[in-house]
Amino acid sequence: MQTPLFKHFGINEKTFWTEVNKLPEIYALRGLSVSAETIYLNHLLSYVKNGPMRGLTNQKLFELGKDLEFYPGLPDFFEEIARIPQETGFNDHDIKIEHYIISTGLAQMIAGSKISSYVSGIFASEFIESALPPNFLSQTDLYLPLDPEISQIGLAVDNTIKTRFIFEINKGCNKNTKLEVNSSIPHELRRIPFDQLIYVADGPSDVPVFAVVKQMGGKTYAVYDPADEDEFAQTCNLVESGRVHNNGPADYSPKSSTAIWMKQKIREIMNGMLRKKEDNLQRNTRTAPKHMPKIELPQNFQELKQETLWNL
Repeated sequence: MQTPLFKHFGINEKTFWTEVNKLPEIYALRGLSVSAETIYLNHLLSYVKNGPMRGLTNQKLFELGKDLEFYPGLPDFFEEIARIPQETGFNDHDIKIEHYIISTGLAQMIAGSKISSYVSGIFASEFIESALPPNFLSQTDLYLPLDPEISQIGLAVDNTIKTRFIFEINKGCNKNTKLEVNSSIPHELRRIPFDQLIYVADGPSDVPVFAVVKQMGGKTYAVYDPADEDEFAQTCNLVESGRVHNNGPADYSPKSSTAIWMKQKIREIMNGMLRKKEDNLQRNTRTAPKHMPKIELPQNFQELKQETLWNL
C-alpha cells in the first residue's frame, strides 16, 4: 500500500521496511516494548519530522491513494457481487450486500483509491496533522500551522483493534453512534449476525479475527499472492490448523477459484437468511378465525332433550 508514498518522496522502500523490521529488536535492547504491526507508523512520522517526507499531509495521502494497484478482478468484482441479490429467488427480498475494509494500512490512501466508492466503511490507521496544545480548552484561538503535516498517530490498527471493528460491524455501532461496542446486545438483534459475515484477509494480523468470525458461525478465507510460495504455505497452514474455511489466490476475476468460492458462500448465506425468515414467519403466524358450519338439529330435539332430563 505504501509504495506510491515512497515513490512520491523518492524513498527506498526496501530500506524503509528493513529499518522497520529492526525497530522492535533495537527498542527491546533499550528496555522498551513496541508493536511490530504498527511501529511503521512511528517510523513514517520520523521520516516526516527528519526531512525525507517533509510536508506529508492527509490530503497528500488521499491523493496518492489513486495510485494504489489491486489484484486482478478488482474493482469489477464488487459490481459482480452486487448483482447477486437481483438473481431469481432473491430479487423479491430486500437483501443488501455491504463491504468493509479493516486494515493496518493507511485510511486516507484507501479512501482515495478506486475501490473506496464500493465500500460502506473503512477502518484503518489515521494521522493527526495539527495536534491540539496543552490547555486548549481555555484558549479561544487555536494555532493552526500555515504548512500542516502529519505529526501524531490518531489511530493505530493492530490485530486486537481489528477484532473490535468486527464487533462494531456486527452490532451496528458504525451505523448507530448511540451504541457502544461493549453494549450487551442479543445475537439475534445485532445488525449483521456473525453467520452473515465473510472475512477475507492475507496477513498474520488477521488470525484473531479469523478465529472469532469462524467460531461465531461466519465464513473465513485466506488469500495469498500467487507468485509468493511463502504466502501460499502460510495460508495452507491456516486451513490445516482450522483457522479458516479455505484459501485461494488473491485473484478476483470471474473464473478464479476465489471469486467462485465467494459467490457460492454469498448465495449460501442469502438462502440461509430466507429460510430463517420463513421459519420465523411460520412460527409466529396464527390461523385466522373462520365461520363455523351451521348444525342442523333433528325436529324432535326438544322432546329428546326433555326425555334425557327425565332419565337423569
